[in-house]
Amino acid sequence: SSTPASGGGGPPVVTVMPSSTPHSIGFIHSEAVSQSRKMTFTGSHGEPLAGRLDLPIGPVRAVALFAHCFTCDKETVTASRISRRLAEHGVAVLRFDFTGLGESGGDFANTNFTSNVEDLVHAADHLRESFAAPAILIGHSLGGAAVLAAAERVPESRAVATIGAPADPEHVTHLLDRAREEIEAEGEATVRVAGQPFRVRAQFLADVESQPQRDRITRLGRALLVMHAPRDEVVGIDNARIIYDAARHPKSFVSLDHGDHLLTDPADASYAATVLAAWASRYIPAPPEELTDDAGRRHVTVSEAGDGPYAQQIAVGPHILTADEPPSVGGADTGPDPYGLLLASLGACTSMTLRMYAERKGLPLRHVTVTLEHTRIYAEDCANCETQSGRVDHIRGDIEVEGELDDEQRARLLEIAEKCPVHRTLRSETVIESSLR
Repeated sequence: SSTPASGGGGPPVVTVMPSSTPHSIGFIHSEAVSQSRKMTFTGSHGEPLAGRLDLPIGPVRAVALFAHCFTCDKETVTASRISRRLAEHGVAVLRFDFTGLGESGGDFANTNFTSNVEDLVHAADHLRESFAAPAILIGHSLGGAAVLAAAERVPESRAVATIGAPADPEHVTHLLDRAREEIEAEGEATVRVAGQPFRVRAQFLADVESQPQRDRITRLGRALLVMHAPRDEVVGIDNARIIYDAARHPKSFVSLDHGDHLLTDPADASYAATVLAAWASRYIPAPPEELTDDAGRRHVTVSEAGDGPYAQQIAVGPHILTADEPPSVGGADTGPDPYGLLLASLGACTSMTLRMYAERKGLPLRHVTVTLEHTRIYAEDCANCETQSGRVDHIRGDIEVEGELDDEQRARLLEIAEKCPVHRTLRSETVIESSLR
């Protein structure tokens, strides 16, 4: 279920500034194309922190900062998939390893929740100085609690999203129950989280127990999206209710119905990312004019998406699409297959052409529906084919038109449908030139 964001007015007006201007938020034209860029910056303990900036194809509409879960790193399935999906929507995302984790320097035993928040602020500062300040803050699990705490120290942030976040950082101590007595008696202990050993000191417990988290949420002053899986066995769904109730509008809640705490199923992570991107679009600048050449032709860029062996990311000007193969041939079915996209192109062109013709001629055409099917048939079964042997591609189209149309008008619409530009392209000689680089 979803509660729409509400509140006064829309997002503040954004001045589009050149990407080289410090502290600007606008359209940064990145040289990287569907790639990630490594980033290193200094964290709260003076140690180098390792980050990865996922960049979209084409102009960057906004920048987001992602905080991973407790003892996780920037390469978790949740962080990587959400970052890549947001990049498809024009949002550059910096995900990084907190001090003492992943590829970052420092000793985890010296860290706590406060140092995590400081690491986030340092990351935002680095983005502001080297790229552009983050407009969106995203946190998973304890990282969600961290972005709620850090938001007031990132003045450019407009929207905050949490995924499976605890309402209070102290919640994380339930993972340390067995070692808590030893920590309190000896000052530190080794605990195992997700099978990995970590040294935790008494100062960590004292720090998470002293956080004024509810007050931070109440005075957040930014749009909030709370995403949580009802079946989350690590951080219960009641935490989402507490966060939502404490926050002021605009705020939204989305249930990740089939997910677990880590969103280990790629489909759950992709769904969360898609919803998050749609929600965030209200709080970031509108896309620039579509990318065309002097003749008005659109450039299309297709690159591997990384979501399985065949998934593709397609940029058509400012529009992002996906393509894939079905599971029957080894794909993950994250989008239509190439022939599905081909039929979609023909169907869209047919419907648009009929609409344009009806408007120009004043025909009472209320609605058009085009249904298409692609098969390969034997040439001898085709009465109108030039090819006499073997198989030929066969596209069958069913065009449904609604309106007070007479027989002559309906016949004319069928003639016009076969004159749509994509239809003519498929029927004509087409020259395709490719080069490898």
